[in-house]
Amino acid sequence: MCIDLGHWLSYFKILATIIIPKSNKTLYDLPKSFCPIVLLNTTGKLFKKMIGERLQFLLISNNFIHSYQLGRLKHRFTMDIGITPTYFIWLGWVKNLTTSMLAFDIMQFFPLLNHQLFFLILDKASFNHKVLSFFKNYLVSRKTKYLWNSFSSPFCNVDIGIGQGFTLFPILSALYLSLIFHILEKYLKNLKIPILILSFVDDGFFISQHKSISVSNANLYYSYNVISTLFTEFRLIIEYGKTEVFHFSRLHNVFNPPLLDLTSLKGFILLLKTTWWYLGFFFDWKL
Repeated sequence: MCIDLGHWLSYFKILATIIIPKSNKTLYDLPKSFCPIVLLNTTGKLFKKMIGERLQFLLISNNFIHSYQLGRLKHRFTMDIGITPTYFIWLGWVKNLTTSMLAFDIMQFFPLLNHQLFFLILDKASFNHKVLSFFKNYLVSRKTKYLWNSFSSPFCNVDIGIGQGFTLFPILSALYLSLIFHILEKYLKNLKIPILILSFVDDGFFISQHKSISVSNANLYYSYNVISTLFTEFRLIIEYGKTEVFHFSRLHNVFNPPLLDLTSLKGFILLLKTTWWYLGFFFDWKL
């Protein structure tokens, strides 16, 4: 059986996107209070699932995907979001160290992925030229229409972004971020800043362990500065209002760490919290 790939690609480029409200929002007068989900036909999902499986195998086997990228990849589970930080917290306590975490969130990550930059990253990953040609064809001349309750818009061009409902979006989004984390890790290593990085798609955080909270805050500050700059270079933006810091110490009631001031980096002065909710997991500083 001969498959006309060009015909199927053309079919996949014309899609519908539904707009659904995010839960637990006090107001729904801003676009970020809603989530666009792309609707796919069943045949399209099967083809893209096969391509996604192969991409994951190649990218993970050659270590192009950073080992600290845990979100939505094979053999890297949602439970890792709770297990991994807890492991490092207890490991720090064994060494009599306080573990400090700075969490960040990428604003409108999926709609803002730049296609031209994505092609350069694919080339950096040393894919066969046929793979590059496929995605250059796949990501250009895309059209979608938006469905909101009974409202249906005309078809419009989609020149940036990867739809959150796409079967390929987990591996493509991980690939887009992988180069950033490899550069970041090398940069921090050259600066001799002892920071661990964990990423869950468009969310991530730094981990610093030290006896002095002030030293950890300094490490987190410099790391946050570096990744903010890298995100700008990759045309991504940190959502500063969602940046949080949390310290895990065994000093209990006498624990009063210094504040982390990120105002010079367009952020805020981050205050101490007694309970931290992160991606569905609750952490108590006393554990």
